[in-house]
Amino acid sequence: MANTLTCLVCDDGRYQKSFQLFLERSSEHQCMRDFIRNMLPEVLSSVGNGKCHVNVIGVGSGSGEIDLEMLSTLRMKHPGVTVDNEVVEPSSQQLLKYKEFVSKNRDLDHVKFTWNKMTASEFEEHWKEKKTTTKADFIHMIQMLYYVKDPEATIDFFQSLLDNNGKLLIILVSGESGWGKLWSTYKHQLCNTEISQCVTTGDIKHHLDSKGVSYQSYELPSQMDITECFTEGDEKGELLLDFLTEVLDFSKTAPPELKEGVLNLLRHPDCSTESDGKVIFNNNLEAIVIDQK
Repeated sequence: MANTLTCLVCDDGRYQKSFQLFLERSSEHQCMRDFIRNMLPEVLSSVGNGKCHVNVIGVGSGSGEIDLEMLSTLRMKHPGVTVDNEVVEPSSQQLLKYKEFVSKNRDLDHVKFTWNKMTASEFEEHWKEKKTTTKADFIHMIQMLYYVKDPEATIDFFQSLLDNNGKLLIILVSGESGWGKLWSTYKHQLCNTEISQCVTTGDIKHHLDSKGVSYQSYELPSQMDITECFTEGDEKGELLLDFLTEVLDFSKTAPPELKEGVLNLLRHPDCSTESDGKVIFNNNLEAIVIDQK
């Protein structure tokens, strides 16, 4: 990343604020819920292979809304099973929200939660240090591979933890989304070299194909209203721009030519459509399901 630009994740407070606005302005969680309700049941049908107890690992679980939806789907497909659920999340704010959701949900008596306030790589080190031999039946990594140094190695490690009939679910932005266009154009100016950040399902599928790993993929159509980004000085627009570029205070710190180029691209038909005075960004996601090695 250029020296003048600071990665948004360096300021957790502003990151969480911009992320929350992103969720309000996008259909992100709705498209995930549609996938969980309509497609995930079939994916989970063979998980556990008749066992009465299953192990689940959520990597980068955030505040837990999506995790709890998946746990509900798992119970629907396998009534009566008990669950050990390892939660891996580095943000204290998000973990606190997750615990609050759990405390208010009366349908989780069958789930034992283990809270790991750590990154994926810290969890990997922790797991190896403990010499844990436990295998997982279902591992999910939702919108988190942007924040690891080596997405391919991270996938390989967690795939190695899968038990017989285990499934690894990855959800990321699609290579054909507006994000894919933005990153392919401005990767070197925007992306933090310490983490992968500008990774899409196109990159992940290329890695899996090169290794001969079979997988199933599912398109998750999604969109995001970014109209406010084009009003100079708009507080919410600036937060959205921070989230889109992953740059802290992008509007104030980016060189003028970079800011102009990014705004022009965000409005370009490759990234967005315009209708009724609104600029709607292509936020399409893709789910990839990988089996045990």
